[in-house]
Amino acid sequence: MSTPQETPAGKHHAPEAGNGRSGMPLVRLVNAGKRYGAVIALHDINMEVSAGEVTCVLGDNGAGKSTLIKIIAGLHQPSTGTYEVEGTPVHFSSPREALERGIATVYQDLAVVALMPVWRNFFLGNELRKGPRIDIGGMKKMCKDELLAMGIDLRDVDQPIGTLSGGERQCVAISRAVHFGAKVLILDEPTAALGVKQSGVVLKYIVQARERGLGVIFITHNPHHAYPVGDRFLLLNRGASIGNYEKNQVTRDELTGLMAGGSELEQLSHELESAGGAVADLGRSMEADVEELGISHQPSSTTTTTTTESDAR
Repeated sequence: MSTPQETPAGKHHAPEAGNGRSGMPLVRLVNAGKRYGAVIALHDINMEVSAGEVTCVLGDNGAGKSTLIKIIAGLHQPSTGTYEVEGTPVHFSSPREALERGIATVYQDLAVVALMPVWRNFFLGNELRKGPRIDIGGMKKMCKDELLAMGIDLRDVDQPIGTLSGGERQCVAISRAVHFGAKVLILDEPTAALGVKQSGVVLKYIVQARERGLGVIFITHNPHHAYPVGDRFLLLNRGASIGNYEKNQVTRDELTGLMAGGSELEQLSHELESAGGAVADLGRSMEADVEELGISHQPSSTTTTTTTESDAR
């Protein structure tokens, strides 16, 4: 099995990226970190997002994914390092400022009103007007057309959005962000609560957003969802980067192994084996899985203290 290309510990350089319209990456973080008092939630993160590419950010709970989202979306500013949008350093004070620069975030809760029709949710807060009145007919048609452009053919945009499947609601939220001028689309665990079929639907629309020239940041803990659509992969563990790869530098099995944490699984398997009985059989099975994947990668240690997003809050 080939070995992913890595940089020395603590020296994860941002990968070379394709260019956006301005000749620069749409979004770039250089040695970015986030500190909450004495607590370090993110440390020395390098990341680039270019037009027409999907950058996947992978990590388990507490890896720092939520903190990273908040920095890129403008909710928080990095404590260290720089944040650039199309080559210009930025210091967003609110998500509204980030949105004005074309950075849209679709969170897990989707920010939709379940009992409102699809078209009302599509234009929520951005209603079209014809004189003193809102243009209901125009909004319905525009909503229908925009959804069709993304390959979403709803029977009726008047139906409550709560009647749609989870995957369909995700796709409406993605289409809404694209319609209102997003250049960079941040998707926060869009497949986390979905079944296999609905996850496939969402992944299809992620590819369509990429084909329309957007830079997509796909936050997930599932390498099996990330690898088919991703062009770049940033792996986080306890607030630090443990790898930054292009697709031709890592296989899906290697990505899964890096996510699994070979040293942690190996230690757990030994503990189970020492318990004896049926539990020991489970430990030996886990050890065989570790050897099969070849996941002996251990995140580089740092002298700083990191924590989970929940602790950082």
